[in-house]
Amino acid sequence: MHDGILIGEGVVLDARPASFATRALGALLDATVTVAVAVGLLVLLGLSIESLDERWLRATTIVFVVLFLVVAPAAVETLTRGRSLGRLATGTRVVRDDGGPVRLRHALIRALLGVLELWATAGGVAIVASLSNAKGKRLGDMVAGTYAIRVRGGKGWSMPLQMPPELAAWAARADMRRLPDGLALAARQLLDRAPRLAPSSRAALTDEIAARVEPYVAPAPPPGTPAEAFLHAVLHERRDRELARGLRERERAADQAAALHRLPYGVPDPRV
Repeated sequence: MHDGILIGEGVVLDARPASFATRALGALLDATVTVAVAVGLLVLLGLSIESLDERWLRATTIVFVVLFLVVAPAAVETLTRGRSLGRLATGTRVVRDDGGPVRLRHALIRALLGVLELWATAGGVAIVASLSNAKGKRLGDMVAGTYAIRVRGGKGWSMPLQMPPELAAWAARADMRRLPDGLALAARQLLDRAPRLAPSSRAALTDEIAARVEPYVAPAPPPGTPAEAFLHAVLHERRDRELARGLRERERAADQAAALHRLPYGVPDPRV
């Protein structure tokens, strides 16, 4: 079974962990950019640094190290939701273990441990940890609960979700709680693989997953509903609800931005 992640309310995205070579190339590009920017800034500030006494020089060095090796990487990763120049070039992204976007806490943990495993050891610790982990995680990923995925060239689902017509009215009225991440992913992967399974295995697996999903849905589906049709209906309806919720949030954000942009008391905005 291939790896995958969840987005939002049970919406599953198929994505595999980035390979070691891809991660290493992205890290090398990021390190090159960091060193180049740091050297350039030091050259610009060279005259000022030469005039500092030893105590202030040590303080300035610490500030530079913290800024370029911790603050900058954490800020970039947080603001871009797991991207960086190196990851943009290699088509990868860092996400949480549940597939959600990384937050400041995750990015800060990764950056702090990165000082040890990437810079202090020239990447040696990160290489050993990444090669020994199934998802290619370095120590920072293990502590932060993150890993890198491919966002280009990923394999899509071969079996699309379909709403059984006889279940459409029931699904529209049903109360569907959020499914646990692993359960939603298992259901989606099973439906994708179902046509390739032996009939007996297909029936047994769909019955098992449907029984685990049913407690999160009320009311229960009509009596006699096949387990596979039930799973299709639940995942299809959840996907549609998540997409509708996202569109509403986007429209609300646009309305709020327009309201903030307008001047008070009906005064029209100045045009340049």
